[in-house]
Amino acid sequence: MSTPTRSPARRQPARRSPARRPPVRRRKSGWAARVVTTLSVGVLAAGGIGHAALTFLDGGISRIDPFRDMKDRPAAGHGMNILLVGTDGRDKVTEKERRAYRLGGNPCHCTDTIMIVHISADRDRATVVSLPRDTYTRIAARTDPATGARHPDHPIRLNAAYAEGGPGLTVQTVENMTHLKIDHYMEVDFITFMKTVDVLGGVRVCTAQPLKDRFTGLNLSAGTHVLDGGQALQYVRSRHVDGASDLGRMQRQQRFLAALIDRAASSGVLLNPLKLRDVTRAVLGSVRADQGFGADQLIGLGRAMRNFSPSSSEFTTVPIGDMTFQDKELGSTVKWDDAKARALFRSLRDDRALAPPRPKKKGPAAVNVDVPPEQIQVQVENGTPAEGLGRSVDDGLLASGFHTTRRPANATDRTVRRTVIVYDPRWDRSAKSLAAALPGSELRPAPGQGPTLKVIAGADFKQVQRVKAAEPQKPEQVVTGDQVVCP
Repeated sequence: MSTPTRSPARRQPARRSPARRPPVRRRKSGWAARVVTTLSVGVLAAGGIGHAALTFLDGGISRIDPFRDMKDRPAAGHGMNILLVGTDGRDKVTEKERRAYRLGGNPCHCTDTIMIVHISADRDRATVVSLPRDTYTRIAARTDPATGARHPDHPIRLNAAYAEGGPGLTVQTVENMTHLKIDHYMEVDFITFMKTVDVLGGVRVCTAQPLKDRFTGLNLSAGTHVLDGGQALQYVRSRHVDGASDLGRMQRQQRFLAALIDRAASSGVLLNPLKLRDVTRAVLGSVRADQGFGADQLIGLGRAMRNFSPSSSEFTTVPIGDMTFQDKELGSTVKWDDAKARALFRSLRDDRALAPPRPKKKGPAAVNVDVPPEQIQVQVENGTPAEGLGRSVDDGLLASGFHTTRRPANATDRTVRRTVIVYDPRWDRSAKSLAAALPGSELRPAPGQGPTLKVIAGADFKQVQRVKAAEPQKPEQVVTGDQVVCP
């Protein structure tokens, strides 16, 4: 910024009162004015850069028209409905990424993930409904607009609609099944997904149980992890980590999306034009979207959702009636519970929240653990000179559900600074659950000790963290983002 030229009046001190113009005050006032002016211009410039970047990217987004020639569409409801699909874009990844993240094989040119994202009319809530990709449906007889070929009425899995008729047939099929009007369409591939996670600096996820899938290469121990883009892709693609198959995968996708919202909100991306620009470049640089979903809509949506947080989002899966519905042409498919599905999508049309109001809980939320505390035996010892510490730790663990001996003792060493958990490696899962209740404690293996774990309370002990056994999420259960992100 250039320094303004001083006017002649400022070179005539006789015209000003000394009391009004002491030298020190003049310098301070000039410095403050320059700072305020610089900050004001900086904020305006940053906002201009953000808008310019979005406008530039708007022209770079690959545009499609999934609504062309669509007739007899559902009536519009309240709020905004976005059909978000994740496509198998492995043909765009590098050979190094292909090997590292187990992305071998040929791309299927189908929708690997299908979600309806409903943004409330007041922009205070987002509802995400996952649609199983193996959903059974039927495609009415139609003429392919590209080839002129006539296709008879036939059954199909929902994700195959993309391969057969692209985004247009996908939107039409979802609207026919849900009777919900889709306002916008956005398509994200593997590369876009990985770039978005990386530009945010990774996303934190937590799991009470180890997650391992030999098909995707996912290998996470129980606990908290910060995933980069490639690891995140493994996390949301894995289907073979438990018996829940695709339902478990959709729930992990929902948890990851909640964690992504948490990361964006906590890192200040939505409030920082420069960070928003970088994320926007990563997200919008390689997506496909409909003609009406441009920079102006994104800017307006971003401004309206500045106070968005994980608690503002809710996630569910369309109600399932039959997980193994058999069709003679398709084999095993997923059949919706029609009555419950109609009620769900009616709520979205009416812009109603799915999750019931929750009473405010006092104190920190309980941490999910792999082994229920009721199954863990604990002997407490006091490793400090402080009288009564052993009893306090024993009482706290008992209140959190652990099976303590109720006979705390004094340790041989009374100078312990950091709390120690001594355990037999055969009970390592129990030890990790106990460690979650004693944050910062040291795990010390002792082969042959047996099933009873020993806690030597140190001077660092403050209180016992509440823990609970992780309950499997029911397929159609509605959860809010703050319920599934890491505590």
